[in-house]
Amino acid sequence: MERTELLIIGAGAAGISAACAAWDAGCRNIVLADRLPCAGGILPQCVHEGFGLSAFGMELTGPIYAERLAERLTLTGVRFLPGREVMAVTKDKTAVLSGSGGMEEIRFEKLILATGCRERSIGALHVAGTRPAGIFTAGQAQEMINLHHWELGRRIVILGCGDLGMILARRFTLEGKQVLAVLEQNAHPGGIARNYHRCIEAHHIPIRYRRTVREIHGMPRITGVTVEDLDSGELELLPCDTLVTAVGLVPERELVRKLGEPHWLFLAGNCSRVHELADSAAEEGAKVGRYVGSQLVK
Repeated sequence: MERTELLIIGAGAAGISAACAAWDAGCRNIVLADRLPCAGGILPQCVHEGFGLSAFGMELTGPIYAERLAERLTLTGVRFLPGREVMAVTKDKTAVLSGSGGMEEIRFEKLILATGCRERSIGALHVAGTRPAGIFTAGQAQEMINLHHWELGRRIVILGCGDLGMILARRFTLEGKQVLAVLEQNAHPGGIARNYHRCIEAHHIPIRYRRTVREIHGMPRITGVTVEDLDSGELELLPCDTLVTAVGLVPERELVRKLGEPHWLFLAGNCSRVHELADSAAEEGAKVGRYVGSQLVK
C-alpha cells in the first residue's frame, strides 16, 4: 500500500493550484489523482477566452489555461496519477483507486477534495412529456462539440441563461446552428455581464425571460418543447430538435458524504462552493494547499 502525507483528488484548476501551493509550503510527499488522462479538469473543453486574468494577467482559452497550470505542476515533485478513478475514501484515511493497472490503495495524512461540480440534468426538473434523444446538459454539449466535434442538432433551445448557457448559445451560432431561444426563469441573465455582452448581444441571440420548459415532445428524438410564461401561465409550443439544459451546478462531494467532517479533510474549488470564475477556484485551491502544506511540515 502506498503512503503519502497529502492526497489531492481532482486535477482541475483548484486541485493543481492546491498541489503547487502545498509543495511551495514545504510539503514533499504529495499525490494528485484524477480520473481523466491529463490534468486540467473541464478546462480543455472550454475553448472560449476568459480564463487567467488573475493568475496570468491575460485572457486565455481554457486549454491554454490548463497547459499553464500543468506547467506549474511539472516544476514541483508532486506525483500525478492520471486515469485513476477514486472509488472510495474510508475513515481510516485510505483511498481506493481504480485504473488501467487495477485497484490500488493510498494511505494519507491529509486529504484535499477538489472534485468540482456536477450538473443538474432534466431529470431534476418538473418537466412532463417524453425523454427522447437530443437532450443534453450544457457540459455534455460543450464536450461533444469542442472535444469530439460531434453534430448535436440544428434548431436548438437552451434552458438557462447562466454563463455556460450564454457561451454555448454563441458557440452554436458560430457553428451555423439556429438558437431559437435561451429561456431564463428570472427577469435577468444569470451569468456575468461580460458573457452577456460578448455572447448574447454581439450575436443577437434571443433571450426570453420568465420562461421555462414545461413539457418535452417527440420520440425517438425531441421535436419540440412547451414553454410556459411564469407570469401569465400562458403555454407555447416551440418546435426544435435539440434541448440543452444549463440549470445549475451542485458541488460534487459524494466521495466523502458519509465521513462527516473529519479534521483531515479539506474542500477546495467548486466542490467547496460554486465559483463564477476558474481563477477564483484556483485561488481558493492555492489557499487551502498552502494551509494544509504548512500543517504537514510543522
